[in-house]
Amino acid sequence: MSGAEKRYDLAGIGSMVVDAIHLVPRILHADEKLLLQSDADGHTVQRLVGGVALNHLGWARILGLRVAVFGKQAEDADGRFLRDGMDRLGIERRLDLSGSASSFAEVYVNPRGERAIYMARGATGELTAAEVEERHRPVIEQAHWVSSEVSQVPLCVVRRVLELARDSGARTVLDIDVPLRDAVPALGSEEDLNALLGLADVIKSSESALAGLVTARDPEAIVAELAQRSGARIIALTQGSEGTVVYANEKAVRVPVPAARVVDTTGAGDAFLGGLVAGLHADLDMVSAAQLGNAAGACCCEQLGGFPEASEACSERVLELYRSLGGAPFQPAPIVRTPSSDAGEALARFFQVAAREVQGVCSRADRDAIAAASRLIREAEEHGGRVHVTGVGKPEHLARYAAALLASTGTAATFLHATECTHGSVGQLRPGDVLIAISNSGETLELLACVDAVRSFDARVIAVTAWPDSLLARAADLVLEARVAEEGGPLGLAPRASTLAQLVVLAALSVELQASKRFRRQDYQRRHPAGALGRRSARDS
Repeated sequence: MSGAEKRYDLAGIGSMVVDAIHLVPRILHADEKLLLQSDADGHTVQRLVGGVALNHLGWARILGLRVAVFGKQAEDADGRFLRDGMDRLGIERRLDLSGSASSFAEVYVNPRGERAIYMARGATGELTAAEVEERHRPVIEQAHWVSSEVSQVPLCVVRRVLELARDSGARTVLDIDVPLRDAVPALGSEEDLNALLGLADVIKSSESALAGLVTARDPEAIVAELAQRSGARIIALTQGSEGTVVYANEKAVRVPVPAARVVDTTGAGDAFLGGLVAGLHADLDMVSAAQLGNAAGACCCEQLGGFPEASEACSERVLELYRSLGGAPFQPAPIVRTPSSDAGEALARFFQVAAREVQGVCSRADRDAIAAASRLIREAEEHGGRVHVTGVGKPEHLARYAAALLASTGTAATFLHATECTHGSVGQLRPGDVLIAISNSGETLELLACVDAVRSFDARVIAVTAWPDSLLARAADLVLEARVAEEGGPLGLAPRASTLAQLVVLAALSVELQASKRFRRQDYQRRHPAGALGRRSARDS
């Protein structure tokens, strides 16, 4: 794929972590304990978006790069929290949500901004090289730069990512975040580690993370040794307040950091990497690119956590700090999300997404839950109960279809208008009726109000939603999951694949009901005497 055709400036895979930030008087040693401190608002813990990969992608994004993240998460509360953060910043996501749990970290920060971090890899550690091949090759091929890490992702996966990136002509970036003793064997073999070192064009690390990989002690000697061992064109060694040592063209240069008011050093190295890649992508000279990285790192230290939530303020502050260092002129591109101008590419991608997501819904379908929903409906019918289907927005149209489908296949069902429900239409229900409520998020206020009203009429509720921990799911008697990782389409926002997923689940419920009732062709013909289907059913009855 040629450079002009590439959709992303930078695509990254790696740590996407909910950081639980705790303020402490000091970092503890073994067998010690102390009280947590409260912040100005009285909180002893703050949950923030973070992670080695997600942080540097965020800083690159606020500096104007078109950015995507790919990898694995779970459909839990932590994953939703992280994806909301990505969406706020305009980071496109190409994520598989089949993981066991999304990653989180406990971070303890002292008054000097120093921190200790304990991480749980979760879904990030469950990635396989085969999954990269199957699900993520397209996003790699659509990027000018591809980044990964030695932190949470299995080394064999990082190796395959960088191999695919090299094959597609992308420039590769590797963040070495943990030392050899923590990477091997926890993340994989030393053979894989050595191999991926040789696949990186740019390597960023700290002295502590290079322990065991190099023997040199002097920073200039460290970067020279790592460059010789890896073959990387650029090495960046971050040293906190002492600045950064960068190595390129067989020369090491120390680049100072701007003065900053340090609040928390969490993610400063990640921010540096985002700024560095933004500078390199803009064709800044090596020193200026490192200065931009140092400015991003300094800005990061002035906030709690490593992700640039205040995107405009952070962008302005980075540029202010960068100019104070005297770097070459740099002006980030405006952060604007635009649909692909290639309709053919967008269409082809949608078909891929749709096929993959529908197949995923079918393979993950909880048949026991579908059977339980069928039993609940049949038990209600035995006592004179009826079925109603509702939804808000696009699910409203799907609810009308589902009611018609059920009615034509042996289950008397009617559509219930969700917003009209609280204005009198709830009166169409009787005690013992069943409501099927459809919502991807499970948080739509009008639908939740409808469910509350229906509950007051002693009706049972079946939820069709992507989120089993949503408010709708918690209010329901039964939950039928219909989740997708991607919607498809140019912006990835309009409900396309999620609607297909809901349709599949509702159709499956109709099949279960039809089969359990021994619904015959003659029964179908009585309900559908007209049209081609009526003629077909009459011929064979």
